[in-house]
Amino acid sequence: MEFISIVTPMYNGGRFVAQTIESVLAQTYPHWEMLIVDDGSKDDSPEIVGAYSARDPRIKLIRQPNSGSAAARNNALRRARGRYICFLDADDLWDPEFLARQIAFIQEKAAGLVYASYRRINECGDEILRPFIVPERVDYKGLLKTCSISCLTAFFDRTKIGEVFFDESLHSMRDDFVFWLGILRKIDCAYGNPAVLASYRVFGTSTTGNKKRVMKPQFMVYYKVEKLGFFRSVYYFLHWAVNGYFKYR
Repeated sequence: MEFISIVTPMYNGGRFVAQTIESVLAQTYPHWEMLIVDDGSKDDSPEIVGAYSARDPRIKLIRQPNSGSAAARNNALRRARGRYICFLDADDLWDPEFLARQIAFIQEKAAGLVYASYRRINECGDEILRPFIVPERVDYKGLLKTCSISCLTAFFDRTKIGEVFFDESLHSMRDDFVFWLGILRKIDCAYGNPAVLASYRVFGTSTTGNKKRVMKPQFMVYYKVEKLGFFRSVYYFLHWAVNGYFKYR
């Protein structure tokens, strides 16, 4: 059976991390490790994770000074032992068959990267928007227009993608978007699983919940990171803004 590494950055995650870990422990596919990187938390979240780790050696607590989620994910990626890599933030949840269905899906498609649909929940766990149903496939140019790949459901094969890392110079702002763009430069496309397999927690003050906060960083990804030039950057930015508006209605 193939081994899966789950990468979880955590900062002050005490409120939700136990629920997140429980959703991993409930997986029907058992061959995994969960690398939880504590990014200098000031609450009791490291103690919560430590208690789980003491009971199940598949759960590993890694501690680092506060450096941002990109650095935390990279810390885990350098230690990951699995052929397959996936990501789960410390406040999100997977359905019990997430790993089983995603590993079957990536093998069925013979793909390097797959992703899945997910529901949107609030801090209390109540569903607040219709589930986001992902497109059947996306390539590099398609992702520039709208980010249909989320860390929550992304699942990639290291034997096809190679060793990849997040850009820490972005200071954890749009670094996940840049990460997927980098992977899609290596492969023809990523495939979307239409099944709803996870729950993404939306906070009013989060990056996703506050689109104004990410507008400038998003444009700078096009202009400075991807080096698309001013007019192409404006073109893709406008597509992203319109698609984002409808995504969160």
